[in-house]
This record gives sequence, C-alpha cells and structure tokens, in this order.
Amino acid sequence: MFGLELSMIWAVLIAVAVFLYVALDGFDLGVGILFPFAKDSKQRDQMQAAIAPVWDGNETWLVLGGGGLFAAFPKAYAALMPALYIPIILMLLALIFRGVAFEFRHHGRERGRKWWTVACSAGSIVATLAQGMVLGAFIQGVTLVDGAFAGGPLDWLTPFTLLVSVALLAGYALLGATWLVFKTQGELFERARFWVKRLAVLTALSLGAVSLATLAVDPRVTARWGITMTSVDWAVFIKVAPLPLLAGLVLFLLWRGADARRHLAPYLYTVALFLVGYLGLAVSLWPYIVPFAMTPADAAAADNALSLMLWGAIPMLPIILGYTAYVYWIFRAKVDDDAAYH
Repeated sequence: MFGLELSMIWAVLIAVAVFLYVALDGFDLGVGILFPFAKDSKQRDQMQAAIAPVWDGNETWLVLGGGGLFAAFPKAYAALMPALYIPIILMLLALIFRGVAFEFRHHGRERGRKWWTVACSAGSIVATLAQGMVLGAFIQGVTLVDGAFAGGPLDWLTPFTLLVSVALLAGYALLGATWLVFKTQGELFERARFWVKRLAVLTALSLGAVSLATLAVDPRVTARWGITMTSVDWAVFIKVAPLPLLAGLVLFLLWRGADARRHLAPYLYTVALFLVGYLGLAVSLWPYIVPFAMTPADAAAADNALSLMLWGAIPMLPIILGYTAYVYWIFRAKVDDDAAYH
C-alpha cells in the first residue's frame, strides 16, 4: 500500500511539473510563434525583452518532468521513449536552436539579425509542433508487447497527433499574446489585444476538435465521459459535464478581459483554460501513466528508490518555486517602447 501511495505521489508531482512547464514555457514559445506578426524589428525587440528575464528558467520544469519520469517510472519511460524518439529529439533540437537564436539575435548585424529572428521563431514553432506530436501520441497510446514498445518508428505521426499539434500551436500563441498584454504597452499592447481575441476563437475551436477526436481514440475514453455506442450514462456525464462548461466560461472571461483592456487577467484565464483541458485529459486517461497499459504502480521504481528521491524533492521543490516566484516578482514591471534584450 505504501508503495502505491509513493507511486501516486510521484505521478502527481510529474503531472504538476509538466503543467507548470506548459503554463510558463508555453508563453515564451508563444511569443516566438508571434514574431512574424509583429509590425517591425523594434516591436520584436520589445517582445524579446518581455520574456528575456525568465525564458530559460521556465525550462526547469521540462527537465523535472522528464527526469522524474525516468527516475520514478522507468518502465513507463522505457515503453514511451522508443515510440517518441523522433518528435522528442526534434523538440530538443528546436529548443536548442531557439535558445542560440535568442541570444545571437541581439548581437547580430542587420542581415544576421533577420536570420536569427527567423531562427528564433522557427525554433519556437517546431518545438511546439513536436510537443503536440508527443502529446497526441501519448493520448492515442503506444503498441506494447510484454511492456516493451513493439510498434513502428512513425506510429506517432497520425491525423490525430497533427490535430493536437495545431491546437497546441494555437494555445501557446494565445499564452504568448496574453503575456504580451501583461508585459507591454503602447502600440504592441494594442496589437497583442487584437491577437488575443483572434487566438481565443482559434484555440476554442481547436480545443473542441481535439476533445471530440479524443473521444474516438478508445472506447474506454468515451466510457469515462458516460458515453457508449448505444447509450449515455447520465450519472457519469453530469459529473464531468462541468469541465466543458467551465472551459466556455473561461474563454468568455478571457475575451472580456482583453476587451476591457485588463493586463494580467487574460494570461491567468488562459492558464486556467489549459488547466481545464489538463483535467479533461486526466478524466480520459487516469489512472494510466502509459494509456491503457500501465498504471503508476505498474511502472514505478522500487519503493526505497521512490522514497529516497522524495526526500530530495521535498526541500528542492519549494526552493525552485521560491526563486521562480522571486524572479517573476522582480521583473513584474512592463517593458517600455524602447526596450531591447541585452
């Protein structure tokens, strides 16, 4: 029983780390996605300055999520990684390329600066699409035989994963636009408000399409939502129905927040929208850490290893959260119209 509790604790910790990565690194990837839509180089400088103090620290949570999966759930890691090697390697290369471009963009000459601007935006877009492929492939499940991957190298490339990738691209762009509403002023602030309204509609449509497509992934998913081929279990459906209704409410508040020229609220509403989607995913897949194949207890490392790692995580997580909050507080002010990354 104690081992089961430890595995659940680690499953929750990894889930929280992944969500924090999406909420935080999602907005700076989103700003990179929006680079091509800026008016000029000066606005792109302002956009870069809006994320410069925090963008690299946001990736801490990706390391924690991936490292935690490897250490706490080695069987799940061994089952998932061979199925996802290509999109994960593509994501990592894109993140590295984006990071290099981010630093070099400020120091390049005019011609080189244009190249690094394109590279920064392309890295953000490719990394986001690759993350969407990983998420989509995870949701649709992987082919396992005796706990080992037995599928093909391109199993991750399906219409469903492409749909998830496009939806994540829209969602990250929305996070980026709302962050710019919070951090910028003047003409870029107004342009970001325009982006938020359009992207909110695009994200809503994408989220709805992915939600419907997820119901078709496996009959066990539809059953979680109280739906079968022949009937509807209204008792189950009523319990989970508040989630799509809550998503609709959050989208309405997001639109109103942008329309009312509010600053931080649109970003917080977008994070709340991602949280609703995350909870919907949990409803569809829980308690599987490898969908419909392994639970956390099935995939977990030995109890003594989980316990030892937990004693290390208990002091470290508050430290990471503390310095992250401190950095965000220190750099909470808006960037001005002449801001640039230095």
